[in-house]
Amino acid sequence: MADSSFDVVSKVDPMEAENAVNQARKEVDQRYDFKGVGAAIDFKGEQLTLHASSEERVKAVLDVVQSKFVKRGISLKAIDAGEPYASGKEYRIEAGLKNGIDSDNAKKLNKLIRDEAPKSVKSQIQGDELRVTSKSRDDLQATMRLLKAADLDLDLQFVNMR
Repeated sequence: MADSSFDVVSKVDPMEAENAVNQARKEVDQRYDFKGVGAAIDFKGEQLTLHASSEERVKAVLDVVQSKFVKRGISLKAIDAGEPYASGKEYRIEAGLKNGIDSDNAKKLNKLIRDEAPKSVKSQIQGDELRVTSKSRDDLQATMRLLKAADLDLDLQFVNMR
């Protein structure tokens, strides 16, 4: 019998992210408490820049963006937001979307699978994703449960189940 496998990835759907940002822009434009504070959201590729006239207002804009991401089904673990900083007369927050599993996190996942998953399960790093293989589908499902339960700083998805 052939080995079964699946891939562990960490990706953000770009269309969902764009839709969430557009919804956040609309809300910021319409809300009364954002009138006259220069609140704005710039989104280019995987980079978000939030602007407002005070530190509290820019944090409120970030809160609006995060709530829209959650409503669109994107985990907050996929957003890497920095601290507010002054830029001229306004405050800004730089935030990026995390796509792919970096090598440090891939090594952590690999070690977790090696230590705690069923013994028949093997994993290997392939670029920015992790391939998990086993002869038993039940062992693979147990590994998925293990990875979901692990407290990681990543939003994991499981794809290509064969």
